[in-house]
Amino acid sequence: MLRRVLLHNTALMPPRLILAFALSLAMHGVLFLPDLLKRFTVAPPRPALQASLRLPPKAETQPAGPLLKNTIDAEEAPRAARPPPVATPKLAPRPAARKEVQAAQRKLSEHLFYPPEAVARGIEGDVRLILKLSADGAVEEVSIAASSGHASLDNAAIKAAYAMGRLTGATSRELILPVIFRLE
Repeated sequence: MLRRVLLHNTALMPPRLILAFALSLAMHGVLFLPDLLKRFTVAPPRPALQASLRLPPKAETQPAGPLLKNTIDAEEAPRAARPPPVATPKLAPRPAARKEVQAAQRKLSEHLFYPPEAVARGIEGDVRLILKLSADGAVEEVSIAASSGHASLDNAAIKAAYAMGRLTGATSRELILPVIFRLE
């Protein structure tokens, strides 16, 4: 019976067509053989990735510059027209004001965050804020006395100053508060 089926199937398919089909399979096999070999070859194992975090070298901190800059003397004016400078005694900041600024900086540090985009770009800077306080020590208004030069740092300092809410024990109505952003 099997012989009858085979003879019957070959009668349906002429020998030339069988030959053409076999050649087609051989040619396609030759074209796809390199891809098949690549898939079945075992690649050498990749080395394990290793990552380590290193802190940047610590930079020496420079002392903060003066809060106010004298721009009048910086202009080029004839020396003869300029009057001689008058010696004025330098006033030391009141100890109470210094303590208020330190207390405000401690409270500000609880609410201050370093903006992630500034961290990613390695941006550092100093912002000087002017805080206007009410009689009970609540922060009424915050403005920038000296910008860091980067809006993200300035905005983060302003948001943190407003988040402080109230400074208990503050006797001053205005404070100049330095905010320092440093990557360590």
